[in-house]
Parts: sequence; C-alpha cells; structure tokens
Amino acid sequence: MKNVAVILAGGVGNRMGTDMPKQFLPLKGKTVLEWSVAAFHGNENVDEICIISHKDYIPKVESIVAQNGWTKVKHVLPGGAERYLSSLAAINAYKGQRDVCLLLHDAARPFVSERIINDVVAALQEHNAVCVAIPSTDTLLETDESGALVSAIPNRNRYRRVQTPQGFRLETIAQAYEKGLQDPAFAATDDCGVVLHYLPSEPIYIVEGEEENRKITYKKDLE
Repeated sequence: MKNVAVILAGGVGNRMGTDMPKQFLPLKGKTVLEWSVAAFHGNENVDEICIISHKDYIPKVESIVAQNGWTKVKHVLPGGAERYLSSLAAINAYKGQRDVCLLLHDAARPFVSERIINDVVAALQEHNAVCVAIPSTDTLLETDESGALVSAIPNRNRYRRVQTPQGFRLETIAQAYEKGLQDPAFAATDDCGVVLHYLPSEPIYIVEGEEENRKITYKKDLE
C-alpha cells in the first residue's frame, strides 16, 4: 500500500481573529503548518504528502515546501469553500490509482505523534476506514431545538472526541463521496461521517488518540 498524508490547510481561520490563516501563524520558530507536515514527512510509513490549501495561499505553501526541502510533498492543490471540498480535491488527485491509503489530517493539529500515525497506518492493513478519537472526560448533554433547554444527558462512556488523521482505503472514501454527492441534502464536516452515512455497512475502526493532539482554533490555543 502507498500511504499518502493529506494535510488539509484550506481554512481561512475566521475564529482566530487574525489577518493570516492559523496554519501560517508562528509557533516555536515554525508555522503551524510546518509542524503538521514535518510530523508526516519524518514518518517512515508515510510515502507521499499532498497539501490542500486555499487557492490564494498556494504560492506561500509552495515556498514553505521548498524552504524545508520536503521531498515527499508531491501535490499542493486548491481546496474549496467547504472542508469536504478539500478532502474531495485529494481524493480526485489519486482517483484511479491502486493500493492507496489516504491519511486526512487537519493542518491545525500540529502535535500529532508518530505513534498515532503508525497506529492508523497499521489499522489500515485490516480496515478500510479508521478514526482517531479519545474518551470524553466531560459530561455531555443534548439540547432541544432552541439550544436553551436540556433534553437528554447521554452516557459519556460511549462517546469519543474525534481527532485526525482519519485513514481510508482510497476506493472506500471515494465511493462514500460519490454516493454523498448524489444526495441533494449532502452536508459533511467529517470524512468518517461521510463513510458512516453513505456506506453504513463499512466498519470504522477507532485508534486511540492523545490529549496532546489538540486542534488550534483560538488565539489562546497557541499559548
């Protein structure tokens, strides 16, 4: 199998309240994007890297790739207005190739560990879809439609907080999106969710994540 890490860096970071998207903000001498890409570039189980960027920032990404000498980066592609369009750009870039696994990773998770990457790659030897998740330590509640009243408090023991990378055999995620895009009500914020909804008979294996594999969303997260 050829393992391709897809770094999803197409967001514009509106919630950060900064002029520059969060993946380009400095973090201990590197940009957030550099930390994320470096984690996969240095992993011996990753054969190739594809970076998805907002079209306006492709020259910046290409410059960062050149400066770091990242030889595994084979594609820098434009994403779309919605997150799923960035995933779809990578899927289409490899469509038709055989024996390919895609590891879809948020560029805003710069602390992903080698252990997580290795476990996802290993799980893809036996499973077609893999999710990374950690147990919820907080009590969860469900609201009514107004969002102001509690309607239920589920048992948190069965709930997990989703992280990335999410791993897929190429033909599996491609088939899920193909079916999804035929649905007039299609909406997706998560690639495993697309598989779960449109390929309901396909098991999604869970790899244990880590608290440190956090996502940078707000300014205080950089601290």
